[in-house]
Amino acid sequence: MDLVEFGRRIQQLRSDRQLTLQSLADAASVSVSMLSSVERGLKAPTVVVLARIAEGLGVPLSTLVAPTRDQRLVVRRAADQDIADEPGGWRRVILTPVVPGVNFEWIRSTLPPGCDAGSYPGYAPGSHEFVAVDSGELRLTVGDETVELSAGDSVYFAADVIHGYANPGPTPCTYHVAALIMRPRHPARVDDGAGGNRR
Repeated sequence: MDLVEFGRRIQQLRSDRQLTLQSLADAASVSVSMLSSVERGLKAPTVVVLARIAEGLGVPLSTLVAPTRDQRLVVRRAADQDIADEPGGWRRVILTPVVPGVNFEWIRSTLPPGCDAGSYPGYAPGSHEFVAVDSGELRLTVGDETVELSAGDSVYFAADVIHGYANPGPTPCTYHVAALIMRPRHPARVDDGAGGNRR
């Protein structure tokens, strides 16, 4: 194993998730000094430490140990998808595999009737989002504009402005968001009405 390359892979995964050394060390139950040494290629972690770091990053262990050149095909099984159930009944499922250095996400969200998921800060210029509605009604706000979408509708917007999602209808709304963000995501939301992370 190339320890320097391995350390860079961990550092990139940590950076993609906007985690500090301390926050990842806490999540992985390893010391900051150990994690720092691993990222700098100074120490070879044990299998136990590797498993803890992978768990702290929220990725399979194979993502850490497989060389980058072997990451041309990355499969994410349904059982491994991240699911977040937010207050108010809002559910998000991150469908895409984690690929270091690629700031792309494909997310399936379901908003219960009358749920407002809140607003999110704009990202760096050059960021893009595509939204496709599977069922129900979606009210998308982009800057000063509001668009009402129904099942089968889709929309693109430049994601460098404040934007928000809400379901004004009487039935659940399920929609997909494909996002290409040109920098790591902001850790905070503008409006915490529905709690949790974005989309």
